[in-house]
Amino acid sequence: MSSHQQPLISHLLELRTILLKCIAGVLLVFICLVYWANDIYHYMAIPLMQALPESSSMIATDVAAPFFAPFKLTMVLSFFIAVPYVLYQIWSFVAPGLYKHEKRLVVPLLVSSTLLFYMGIAFAYFVVFPVVFGFFTSVAPEGVTVATDISSYLNFILKLFFAFGLSFEIPIAVVLLCWAGVTSVEDLKAKRPYIVVSAFIIGMLLTPPDVISQTMLAVPMLLLFEGGLLAARFYSKKSEDEQEEQTHAD
Repeated sequence: MSSHQQPLISHLLELRTILLKCIAGVLLVFICLVYWANDIYHYMAIPLMQALPESSSMIATDVAAPFFAPFKLTMVLSFFIAVPYVLYQIWSFVAPGLYKHEKRLVVPLLVSSTLLFYMGIAFAYFVVFPVVFGFFTSVAPEGVTVATDISSYLNFILKLFFAFGLSFEIPIAVVLLCWAGVTSVEDLKAKRPYIVVSAFIIGMLLTPPDVISQTMLAVPMLLLFEGGLLAARFYSKKSEDEQEEQTHAD
């Protein structure tokens, strides 16, 4: 075996170990939570249950849905909870190949990206869900009983969780683009009108086909974009290069 292949194989083996640790971390959280799977689903269903008429309730149209819907939700929740551990394992894999100034950037980004993802999920649950479900149940035609299937509801909320969780990562994306020199704060400011339109288009694609949820996704995206512009001033490519020059000069 050549000397060039040995480092590659060692990196692949290390990557496999990292992936196994990540999977094990998620499974460990899942094992701890699976006993309360039905309670977890009930808690996630509260925003819809509060919006439904008193005579209505959720239904299960599939025989196995009462088991698989809470099971699936608990598995996804386990991954959400294990995200800090997963990111830590990824960090341990890439850290040895980073320069000192890159490590100073990556650590705050990992922490802030995790917090922003959780904030996006919390925003969807506490702010968006009550408004959206209240709107949907109020516009039902007369004579139509609103009774949502538990599997359909689960797919709906998971889609919104991921949409809001990922959209709250916009400041991280802005900082990385500016830091890598792909763009600059000034360029992004000049393109602000296009970004406003793009935010509403993304909101239309990622959320259900109603104006309320689209707007409630687009507006936070624009606010987070502005926050990303403020943070990017401290992590521009130019400032990092200047720090490197100063370090070599010292």
